[in-house]
Order: sequence, then C-alpha cells, then structure tokens
Amino acid sequence: MSASLRDIKVFTTFPHDCSYLQGQEATTLFIDPRQRITESLYTQLSLLGFRRSGDHIYRPHCARCNACIAARVPVSEFTMSKSQRRVWQRNQDLEVELCSSIFDDESYNLYSRYIEGRHADGDMYPPDRDQYQSFLNNGLGCTRYFKLRKDEQLIGVLVCDEMLDGLSAIYTFYDPTEQQRSLGTYGVLVEIEQARQRQLDYLYLGYWIQDCTKMSYKTRFQPLELLLGGEWQRYEKLPSVSDQQQSLPLHFVDNPR
Repeated sequence: MSASLRDIKVFTTFPHDCSYLQGQEATTLFIDPRQRITESLYTQLSLLGFRRSGDHIYRPHCARCNACIAARVPVSEFTMSKSQRRVWQRNQDLEVELCSSIFDDESYNLYSRYIEGRHADGDMYPPDRDQYQSFLNNGLGCTRYFKLRKDEQLIGVLVCDEMLDGLSAIYTFYDPTEQQRSLGTYGVLVEIEQARQRQLDYLYLGYWIQDCTKMSYKTRFQPLELLLGGEWQRYEKLPSVSDQQQSLPLHFVDNPR
C-alpha cells in the first residue's frame, strides 16, 4: 500500500444511532475533506473498505459492532444464478443509456417517487433536491450515470464510480411501480457487465450486513469477496467477525467540531 496513506488524516464522528441495526450505536470515519482524492488514492481507500457519499469518503468504525463488512464481486468469475438470468431476460426490453448528469427534472422526479414509495422510513425521506444533488454529485470526476429506459420512459437510474480496479455501486433508484422487473437486482447485473466491458476486476457493492435485510441481499451475487481482518476473503460460509478488526495506516483526529 502506498506510503502516502499514512499521512492522510481521518476524522471520527460522535457516536450516533445506527441506520441499519436497531439499538446499535455507530461511529463513522471520514477522510479529511481537504485531502485531494485522486483516482489512485480513491482506489487504495476502497481496498481498505472506504466508500463515497457525496463529497465524503467514509467507513464505519464502531466500538462495539463489526457488522458492516465491505463486499465486492470479482466480475470475471461471476456467473448468474437461474433467478438472476430470469431477471436479466425480463429486462432485455430496456435501453441502458450512459449519461453525464442526472440533475434534470425527469431524474429527480423518479428519485422522489422512489424514496416516497420504497424508503419512507429511511434517512432520505422526505426527498429533497439539494440533498439529492449533494449525495449523487460527481465531485471526484469519476462518476458514471446509467439511465434505464422503456420506450423512452425513464424507469431506473444507476450511479457508480469508476476506479482503477473496478466500479463502486453508489446508489440505484427506480420506478416503484415496476416491482415485477426486480430492477435492484437488474441494476447490479448491469454494473457487473459494465465493469466487465471496461476490463475492470471488481464491482464494489458497499457494505454487507448479515442481520439487515436491505444489505444482506449482496450474498446472492457469487462469488463474493468480503474484507475481513484487513484481507479480502472469499465468502463461502457465514463468517464470524466479532474479533476481526481492520488495521488502517492513517492518522486519526477524533470528533471534529
């Protein structure tokens, strides 16, 4: 790992309620927002389990819980399951369009309907345009936006970042009335295929959380690799992570104000 990582400052948040596991307390690490994030550095941080949200590069760092585990799919080895092949075939009538931005009214209106229809109990409800643009911006210059269209009608949007070794799935939203299409699954399949076409090694899926239904679906994409004990390991059986901590060669500054 590049020696420059040891010079990066990382801030921690104050403990707060966990968004994924009820009754748990969470703490988050953030890379110093003054740090210039290059494509190479972003890739190295991703290898250490960091993610991007808006302008922030972050990673869970909870005192009493290791439930959030970074996950990725090695795209050259990925094979669709029978159910995933059915989802893929079901959506072959859709056009996948690469776009430079999703800050138009059509995209935001779809996002708003998605949040209201699927995540009214979540942190992003009610939908807000400023928050939408802040969350899904292209601040690092490597974000790829894919629009899914049926007969020119927008029914889905995939947001991912392109790094040196893979795509990082940032967010997907879609028409909540199109449940029969399984667009969440289809979106991941499209991103895997996009990574393969770009000759990239991985699709990073964010955090796998065993006891959170919204996050546990990632084990359906096989083979899957999990970042455990500071090493990427193949998911084969339910891992025990209670004693596994990741070692970071970074300089910590606790609880910025």
